[in-house]
Amino acid sequence: MALNFAQLRAFLAVVDEGGFRAAADALGLTQSAVSHAVAALERTLGHPVLSRRGRVAPTAFGEEVLAHARAAVAASAAITDLAERRRGGARGTIRLAAPPTVCQGLLPDLLARWQQELPLVRVRVFEGEDDEVAEWLACGVVDIAVLVDPPPGAGVPIGEDDFRALLRTDHPLAALPLLDVADLADDPFLLTCCCCERYVRQAHAGHPFTPRHRVRELGTLLAMVRAGMGVSIVPGLVASTLPADLVLVPLRTRVARRLVLGGPADRQWHPAVTAMVDSVRLSPRSSGADGTT
Repeated sequence: MALNFAQLRAFLAVVDEGGFRAAADALGLTQSAVSHAVAALERTLGHPVLSRRGRVAPTAFGEEVLAHARAAVAASAAITDLAERRRGGARGTIRLAAPPTVCQGLLPDLLARWQQELPLVRVRVFEGEDDEVAEWLACGVVDIAVLVDPPPGAGVPIGEDDFRALLRTDHPLAALPLLDVADLADDPFLLTCCCCERYVRQAHAGHPFTPRHRVRELGTLLAMVRAGMGVSIVPGLVASTLPADLVLVPLRTRVARRLVLGGPADRQWHPAVTAMVDSVRLSPRSSGADGTT
């Protein structure tokens, strides 16, 4: 049995992109070419790897193949890119995952730096909550990620994002240089139900914590604060997308999350991932959400 890496790449793209058309766009191929590649893989293996009834999804056999296919394609790409680096530069398509506020507040500068320093590396960005990002990296869905408070040695620190009170600009506390969580007690508190909740609870240590509303999307939270429905505590990186009528005020008792850029912990990094991390590690230190990195 001779497996073809192009067939494995097509199979992975269909699974990761959610369909043949999206996979074709991601690979720069026609939809017919992707379909033929997957069909050829199934003939070689003697079993279907995708269920085509309704939404395309891996079959039970396809799920077993998936991890091995990722490892095989990653190894092939790593060997190819290792040779390319010997000839003068990292190259390839790298999938990067990060939390939404990091995508908005930190990634634009990083992407611009990599485009200049690593012109043969193409970066595809995936947004996810903290736990999703870590899982995607561990499972091989992405090659590199911005992790929140990972174990020591996980990568290179790119910033510390401190949490701040989110208020309307006409709020009586909006002009203060610092405020205590107790100062927010008279306002309904709005909570984002995501991985930031543990930091918000940490900020409320020793104070009552009774959120009036819980919302998932940051856009919804901003709209509710703008409408005067309450106040909140959010990561400082939210400042990059803050409307003009909202303001962030630092907390007197600082609560922050540590942001680290790194590859997978249990397998060799793609050479382009190593180059991206080295680019950040060796560059002049840039400001994080709180002015440090």
